[in-house]
Amino acid sequence: MIFDKIRQEIMADPMNESYTQKGIPPLFKASIDARIVIVGQAPGRKAEETRLFWNDLSGDRLRDWMGISREKFYNTNRIAHLPMDFYYPGKAKTGDAPPRKGFAEKWHPCLLSKMPNIEVIILIGSYAQEYYLNIRCEKNLTETVKNYEKYLPEYFPLVHPSPLNLGWLKRNPWFESDVLPKLKDLVDKNI
Repeated sequence: MIFDKIRQEIMADPMNESYTQKGIPPLFKASIDARIVIVGQAPGRKAEETRLFWNDLSGDRLRDWMGISREKFYNTNRIAHLPMDFYYPGKAKTGDAPPRKGFAEKWHPCLLSKMPNIEVIILIGSYAQEYYLNIRCEKNLTETVKNYEKYLPEYFPLVHPSPLNLGWLKRNPWFESDVLPKLKDLVDKNI
């Protein structure tokens, strides 16, 4: 299968040698049947340990925002998961380190070209939005998410569902009332 071949190429890439030598596989999911792609930052420590993306409180919130069960989230081939880096980048002073530069640029185009049925790419957080929207981003993440409709139907920008963003969610009630119903509708139509 084509995605298994790409997975082997990722593992053989010298950029990922330290992970491959430790037996850590790249954490992503791609399918020819995918209609939605979720692009997040990078797997967290728990996701890498369990080999299951979005396997934490952020994932619980994301599934709630999307209006789908954990079972459907993981078992459907209609949702692909392509983080900006397929490996846990380690800790930083505050939270996890950013995804490695050059990783998404190298592997996303190859994988996306093999998924012809994509209807929308959900961009979670600033790294994904800056890469995919580039100069089309608004002045900050809040404004980009608030103006999500201008990026449809190709992209749907979201704030990260991390518990650390509870303050942001409280300061921006429009997100829950205006954005999430549109997200749930889009997900429902495509899975």
